[in-house]
Amino acid sequence: MSKEIPRRIVNMSKGEALEVSVRIGRVGATESVISELSDQLSRKNLVKVKANKGTTSDRQQRNSLFREIAELTGSTLVFQRGNVAVFWSGK
Repeated sequence: MSKEIPRRIVNMSKGEALEVSVRIGRVGATESVISELSDQLSRKNLVKVKANKGTTSDRQQRNSLFREIAELTGSTLVFQRGNVAVFWSGK
């Protein structure tokens, strides 16, 4: 999903007011994690996700994990820093 991301969405995603609402454990992006994220994206514009330590071994794996999640949920990866990513529903 490659849309032009509005500036206000990018700014909101970088703010501290947005709390982490989905955590990814060592098992990775399981079906239940994807389902929960999809449910939250249907209710909210932005969802912040944190991959716990040990989920991936390096930066490239973490980047591909977040890209895969965006693809599976039909969302847009707006912002990523370290093990935290923000997804936008596109609404």
